[in-house]
Amino acid sequence: MDKPATRRSFLQTLGLSAAAVGLTAVGQAQEKVIQGFEKVPINPDASKGWKSVSDRRLRVGIAGYGVCQFGAAFSFQDHPNVEIVAVSDLIPDRCAGLAKACRCEKTYPSLEEMVKDDKIEAIFVATDAPSHAQHCIEVLKHGKHVATAVPAVFGSLEDAERVFEAVKKSGLTYMMFETSCYHEDLHAMHEIYKAGGFGKLVYAEGEYYHYMEEPIPSYKDWRVGLPPQWYPTHSNAYYVGVTEGSFTEVSCMGMPSTIVHLQPPNNRYKNPFGTEIALFRTSEGGSSRMAVSWDTPGDGGEKGRIRGQRGSFYGKYEGLENKLPNTQRPPLPPTVDAGGHGGSHGFLMNEFVTAILQKRRPRVDVSMALNMTVAGIVAHQSALKDGELLKIPQYKPIS
Repeated sequence: MDKPATRRSFLQTLGLSAAAVGLTAVGQAQEKVIQGFEKVPINPDASKGWKSVSDRRLRVGIAGYGVCQFGAAFSFQDHPNVEIVAVSDLIPDRCAGLAKACRCEKTYPSLEEMVKDDKIEAIFVATDAPSHAQHCIEVLKHGKHVATAVPAVFGSLEDAERVFEAVKKSGLTYMMFETSCYHEDLHAMHEIYKAGGFGKLVYAEGEYYHYMEEPIPSYKDWRVGLPPQWYPTHSNAYYVGVTEGSFTEVSCMGMPSTIVHLQPPNNRYKNPFGTEIALFRTSEGGSSRMAVSWDTPGDGGEKGRIRGQRGSFYGKYEGLENKLPNTQRPPLPPTVDAGGHGGSHGFLMNEFVTAILQKRRPRVDVSMALNMTVAGIVAHQSALKDGELLKIPQYKPIS
């Protein structure tokens, strides 16, 4: 399409009311927007050049509509190649809200029931993080493609192996919706890296700062006291998502939190840290510093920088390459908004849908998802051992 498309408002597309995106904190009268769901400027050219890859509509199920309302936040319901067949949430009111937001009449009381629906070809798992691995495996066992919110697994190296084997055995599409991968800066880094503009990366750093003076409400309070490096993909993407490489070793230092709800024995994880800073060795032989923190007020979000043997990226490219590739994110269907988390939501959903329709490997496949996630699990183990250098399991793309 050559003409700029008319864009829907951010909240209308996500199906979120002001109350839905608000976070009611203890002792605070005003609601706060959950970090990552802030409005982003709408690019009127976001759909320029878009062409449908298929006349077919993928039949999708959506599971999960918690406080972040992620089930509707990625605009599956607005994609011209998608039909939402059914939705599911354990809590009836939320299930009804998800159905309304997705303009879908069919509901199921659980993902375990929804996966039995033979009409569904693919399911987006937006359930609680501790359930991601098991839910994705369940979807794959029932012969359906699967996308999942982050992280791929929750603190378990054994679950990582189970997910990898399930994807390999199934031959189906698996994708993790890592938002940093479709930030404008990281997408540009990835395209320049592929074109050789950085050479080998000498150093990369990523940061995910999300101040949690009060815990974000979550199913069975899974967020309370969460080890920072168990939620590492927003920062780790600034190496793994740029290069499609991995981290091979890690030494991580943790710092105790001053926030009461983050301290043991107030959390189920016996996690003493509110901040964890990991120093990784990369698969290229370089180094990478990745920081995750819940208890540092001030500027927050997902951000990163890289330095290579031929160039660097600190907000823009500076280096030896004079002819750079096109670094614009791929065009979106005119009915789909970019959404939250740096305007990444719509791009992630569109990539998953088109990867299935084109029968190709998606941008954040199972190997990349696990290389981002597992590195953080091992980093937390290192922090508990006062920074001991530990080896990290490696995952190669499934051919």
